[in-house]
Amino acid sequence: MSVWLRDKLTERVQVARLLDEERFVYADGSPVAGNDPYAPHTFVWFHRDLPDETPVAGQIQIVHRDERLVVIDKPAFLSSIPRGQHIRESVVVRLREGLGLPELTPLHRLDRITSGLLVCATQQRWRGPYQSLFQSGGMAKTYRALAPICDDLELPTTVANHISKPRGATRAEVTPGAPINAETHVTLETHIDGLGLYRLIPRTGRTHQLRVHLNDLGIPIVGDPLYPNDLAVAIDDFSQPLQLLAAEIAFVDPIDGAQRRFVSTRQLPLSP
Repeated sequence: MSVWLRDKLTERVQVARLLDEERFVYADGSPVAGNDPYAPHTFVWFHRDLPDETPVAGQIQIVHRDERLVVIDKPAFLSSIPRGQHIRESVVVRLREGLGLPELTPLHRLDRITSGLLVCATQQRWRGPYQSLFQSGGMAKTYRALAPICDDLELPTTVANHISKPRGATRAEVTPGAPINAETHVTLETHIDGLGLYRLIPRTGRTHQLRVHLNDLGIPIVGDPLYPNDLAVAIDDFSQPLQLLAAEIAFVDPIDGAQRRFVSTRQLPLSP
């Protein structure tokens, strides 16, 4: 077993030390010994050492809470779920501890650098019905963004193309001629300090969709570290928040049929 663990995990954790400290365990909680034989289809669990994390400024605002749902207003730079270098500095870890909800889980994605509304289920048993709404397009989401004004751009308009994000890549890309899988309706609402305040209504939910679509229109979102160019911004640089806000969300509750609508407490421009 120890040889298999070293082959799989040596680049990520110090396998020998964790074995000595009995931090590898089987599903029943018993420790994995270094000389245990390899057993196919066996689950092995371990707790890795967490890296130091720079605290993310800004508070999570609770917009709504009931038996089934917690709707929060997320600050920029706070990860929705623990992953990679963001474990403690995530919505899930903060709220599971702060609200005493050990099963709390986000029901949809919101990029780490995007601010605004995130809907979470309080318990695993509620996830299915609400996630089905997101997957079927039953959640009506409205975003707002600050971006340059382009006098030659005819608005409102709908951007529709094919977006993919290769595994391991930092940027998503458009594939010309491929079947459409990403669609966003874009409207210019007003001007703020020489910039446009745009209302974005996504009809699909591809990774980085809104950022890619505005960049394609020649109006990249203010503060975007990836589009049009990868600026290689340090992971703990919180000085320039992306000016993209998940502003509104509405749906018919699949449990009781009630009309639900939530609005962000934040406004653009967003401050560091």
